[in-house]
Amino acid sequence: MNGALVLALAGSLTACQIPIRDDGGPTPGASSEPGLGAVPGAPDSAGDTYVPGDGNTGYDVQHYKLNLDIRPGQATELTGVAEITAKATKPLTRFNLDLSGLTVAEVKVDGAVARHERQASELIVAPAKPLAKDAAFTVAVRYSGTPRPVAKPPLGTYGWVRTTDGVFVACQPSGAHTWYPSNDHPSDKATFEFQVTVPPGLTAIANGEPVGELPGGSGGQSPTVPGPGGTGAPSGGGVIGVARRAAAPITWRVKEPMAPYLATVNVGRFDVRDGTSPGGVKVITAVDPTVDNTDINAFHAKNMQITDEFVKLFGPYPFSSSGGLVDNANVGFALETQTRPVYGSFGADEGIVAHELAHMWFGDSVSVTQWKDIWLNEGFATYAEWIWSERATGVTPQQAFDELYAQEGNGALWDIPTGSPGRTNMFSSDAVYNRGAMTLHALRKKVGDAKFFEILKKWTQTYRHSNATTQQFIAIVEEVSGQQLDDFFQAWLYSRGRPAL
Repeated sequence: MNGALVLALAGSLTACQIPIRDDGGPTPGASSEPGLGAVPGAPDSAGDTYVPGDGNTGYDVQHYKLNLDIRPGQATELTGVAEITAKATKPLTRFNLDLSGLTVAEVKVDGAVARHERQASELIVAPAKPLAKDAAFTVAVRYSGTPRPVAKPPLGTYGWVRTTDGVFVACQPSGAHTWYPSNDHPSDKATFEFQVTVPPGLTAIANGEPVGELPGGSGGQSPTVPGPGGTGAPSGGGVIGVARRAAAPITWRVKEPMAPYLATVNVGRFDVRDGTSPGGVKVITAVDPTVDNTDINAFHAKNMQITDEFVKLFGPYPFSSSGGLVDNANVGFALETQTRPVYGSFGADEGIVAHELAHMWFGDSVSVTQWKDIWLNEGFATYAEWIWSERATGVTPQQAFDELYAQEGNGALWDIPTGSPGRTNMFSSDAVYNRGAMTLHALRKKVGDAKFFEILKKWTQTYRHSNATTQQFIAIVEEVSGQQLDDFFQAWLYSRGRPAL
């Protein structure tokens, strides 16, 4: 997520608690099932203090298949069936899924009806037969309702956000379970399939790639790839889509593991481009035509160019496609939704595009194990933004570093530990984003360019499609550099005050 835009919405918003309906009963708070009671061993949380209550234990999700009927503006905007394929990591007589604010009509485990109960943001499921350790099983949840967006400083409104013609979905850190049942924590990644039905005249753009024809039809043009700062001129070979003419299901598949908060389904009217970058990466780009500050040809070309440049710096592109989507959503942030970052109506400045595409390596492919290590996402993406800025504008990472380092009295920059900022500061633009990037630049100066970029490539290769921690990053740094750097990382990540140079 890009932090500079996030903070613009901070002050005027207050936190809200999403109301919870019960498990299909007509009256909120009245359960139609006998009480299942509390689940022993606290499996209703991944134990991450930055997002208390998120995630669950006892199983490992392998795949989500979400069959969604989305009707923007209707009394019930979402009707869905979530089929979740998982593996038990211990014997289970019951287990939890994260789900907020929606009505559950039925739950089945391996085809048999299962008892279920709602407690706060938990859907507690008791299978008809206990699950043995290592058993593969499938949970099917039939549910409906209108998802409520989350409003929390400093992010503003996120999750399921209504637009004038549809829905914009961006869920960091805890919005996934507002629209589908999940194990909503980045430590449990899975592949995804979205089967989406929308009203005639609208289309759905999600993560991954479409099955069959790209939504929007075929024909049209795709741009060439310009130099930094350029816009490019159209050339043949792409796809342009305006609106789908029939309410037929649209299917998107995500082939590589994805954290639940990175899932997105955007519904509306979009112009679409489809092509392959000079480096061989498939790129799908979409723009709401009412957003007049973003030229789709230039945006598509920029996605290609930045993706190819980052492959050279960070290693092979980790997913089956790249791209982006700009919607007419009234939000103050962009989010690195996997393969297809989403941007609000403010548009897609190329610095922000560089930030979000860098997340494909740092945050999406290599994901945090717990949110306290969020600098591994945001500090790295911010530093990639600095690197791109040098190519696009001539402003070097050293200049960006020097400008920040001169802010000796900036408490937000120096008094919050970057490597453990605390729950309320996890999206601090100074402590996490900027000081995180400064840490990487200071490291680059200490080990030299060759070792620094070798470290980044080894990091993205070693933990590709998995989760990692700051300590694991430090181990790779010390292995590649041959230096013992405990004092360096203590000063830059965990100590208060401005580190000495």
